[in-house]
Amino acid sequence: MDIETDKATMGWESQEDGVVAAVLVKEGDQEVAVGQVVLVMVDDASEVAAFSDYTAGSAPAPAAPAAAAPAAATPAAPVAAPKAPAGGAAPAGGGAPAKSAGSRVLASPLARALAREAGIDLSAATPTGPHGRVIASDVMTAIESGATGATGGAGMPAGVAGQDFTEIKHTTVRKVIAKRLLESKTTVPHYYLSMDICADELMKLRETLNSQAKKDKEGKPAYKLSVNDFIIKASALALRDHPDVNSSWMTDSIRQYHYVDVSVAVASPTGLITPIVTDADMKGLTAISQEVKALAAKAREGKLQPHEFQGGTFSISNLGMFGISSFAAIINPPQSCILAVGATEQRVVPAKDGSFKASNYMRVTLSCDHRTVDGAVGAAFLQTLKGYLSDPASMLL
Repeated sequence: MDIETDKATMGWESQEDGVVAAVLVKEGDQEVAVGQVVLVMVDDASEVAAFSDYTAGSAPAPAAPAAAAPAAATPAAPVAAPKAPAGGAAPAGGGAPAKSAGSRVLASPLARALAREAGIDLSAATPTGPHGRVIASDVMTAIESGATGATGGAGMPAGVAGQDFTEIKHTTVRKVIAKRLLESKTTVPHYYLSMDICADELMKLRETLNSQAKKDKEGKPAYKLSVNDFIIKASALALRDHPDVNSSWMTDSIRQYHYVDVSVAVASPTGLITPIVTDADMKGLTAISQEVKALAAKAREGKLQPHEFQGGTFSISNLGMFGISSFAAIINPPQSCILAVGATEQRVVPAKDGSFKASNYMRVTLSCDHRTVDGAVGAAFLQTLKGYLSDPASMLL
């Protein structure tokens, strides 16, 4: 089965051999209490029939009092279809979509959620998971290939008069995002500071460092630095210089952190998630670049571990790659600030000799919690950030 937490989906595998006799959680359920029994396993397939009417609150079936014991209680999310008993070999992944008895497609909860949101039938995806199971990447491949089979959402027939819409059931992740953003926007007194930063030297240094990257036999460079890598490093150093910004509002105090963990906003198929670059102020640009790429890949696959996205002392959200010039982001509590980064654009500006030249500029907007970060403190932080990004070589010293 897969355990879907508020931000990730993690596989849970039985530590005992056996046959699934009863699944006590309806597939598609979004909430299962911690400690609730979700399935029953037996040693032999011949004992399965004794549990045909078994429920979580019933006594063990008399036909198999010793052999059949409920699986260890575990926090769980929607349960994937059980493995077929001996004698009914499950089809291997990579073939035609596998279906259990009753023609139900075997799929992970994340894959089902993605299919619902995209409005496609799971049977349109080619399974590559274990035992012919459809996984999230299979659904994404089907979506990219233009697979159809829309069901109208929530089982509602499409095209009914007055009901021309698709209704998408909330996922656990989407409900958590909605709850936290609403709480942040209604309980945290936001204010916003914007600044334009010249990125000419940053672009030059980035090009120089990338050109110096060693290449393997296939010509692939050892690293490729992005503008965002420089922003993460510069923000981390600025936070170290301004500890007031690297803080959280607590009930009876303001907590200033003695470490700098930068949360980086990443778009995943199930919603926004913020994996953390720990101790970013003490890491080099290449280390930050490699860590961000690895975390972003795990985030899109729903494989982040809780410690990789829970916590953080400061957040960065960069929409520059989408051509967004500027925007104001919502603070990620209990953090005090989030930095919104726009696209790097060329502008015609005056030169020192009185002529004009084209320069690269980016606009950054700092959203601050006024309870912890006063306006002058936020402005000083942005000045320091501007200094590092305008002269990026200073970050390497």
